[in-house]
Amino acid sequence: MSSYGWGPQDLSAPKSRQLRKVGAEPGLVLEDVESGWVGAVVRVEKSGGVHLVSLEDRRGKKRSFPLGFGFLLEGEPVEVVPAMAAAAVARPQRTASGSVRVEGLRAQVAKASRIWVEGKHDAELVEKVWGHDLRVEGIVVEPLHGVDDLASAVSAFSPGPQRKLGILVDHLLPDTKEWRIAQAAMAVPSARNNVLIVGHPYVDVWQAIKPAVIGLEKWPVVPRGTDWKTGILAGLGWPNKTQIDIAHGWKRLLGSVNTYADLEPSLLGRVEEVIDFLTA
Repeated sequence: MSSYGWGPQDLSAPKSRQLRKVGAEPGLVLEDVESGWVGAVVRVEKSGGVHLVSLEDRRGKKRSFPLGFGFLLEGEPVEVVPAMAAAAVARPQRTASGSVRVEGLRAQVAKASRIWVEGKHDAELVEKVWGHDLRVEGIVVEPLHGVDDLASAVSAFSPGPQRKLGILVDHLLPDTKEWRIAQAAMAVPSARNNVLIVGHPYVDVWQAIKPAVIGLEKWPVVPRGTDWKTGILAGLGWPNKTQIDIAHGWKRLLGSVNTYADLEPSLLGRVEEVIDFLTA
C-alpha cells in the first residue's frame, strides 16, 4: 500500500551501494523481503549445491531460503553469507526499533520540536518501540486526542526551523476526511518546511500491529458502523463492553509487541520518516 505525506521530501534517485555481508549465525533474526517471513537462524545447510538458511518464527515454524540477497536485518537490506565467510565482529546491542543502543547516555533535554499522534494508544506504541531513540534525541511524543482541528493546533504551535512538528495521522488516504484535514494544516503559513504530516492506511493504530503477535493470520472483520476497537475485541473473544475492557485489551495487545518486527511496514516507515525530519 502506498504511503502519503506532506512536507519536505528527498526526491533524489536512490544511490547504488554494496550491501553489508552478515554471517548466518544461529539466533540472528532475519526477514525475507519477498515473503515477509521473520525468524531466527536455526542452521545453514547445502541442498542441490545451494546453501539454504533455515529460519524459525516465534511460533516454532521453520522455512528455508537460499543464502544471499533478499533479506532484512533490523530493517537494513543485507547479504547473508555462511558464518565462516563473514568477519567475526561483535554486533552492537539494538533497541526495539532496530537502532544501535546508546549506553550510559542520559536522555536529552526535550527540544521544542514535537511528534504529534492522534491518541494515547498511538503514543504508547511509538514510545514502546522508539522510546530509546526519542530520549536520545530529546523528542517528545504528544497525543492530540483527534485531528479535527489540526490546522488551528498547528497555527497555535507556531512551528519554525528550531520548532518543528512531525504529525502521524490514522487512515490518511486520498480523498478521506483525514486527507483534507492534513491539506488544511499544511496550508498554515508557518507549516512550510517546518511541519511534516504522514499517515498509515489503518482506521486505528491497533491494526498497525501484525496480527501474528497474538497468533492470528489476519484481524477479525469489524461490521460497518461498529466501533473498531469494540469489534476487534469481540472478534477475538475478549471482554469488550466497557472502556475498562478496551483499556485491558489494548494493554494485552501492546504487551505482545517487542520490536519493530511486530509492526506493519506502513507504520514503521512513517515513524522513521518523522524522526529523521525532526533530527536532521
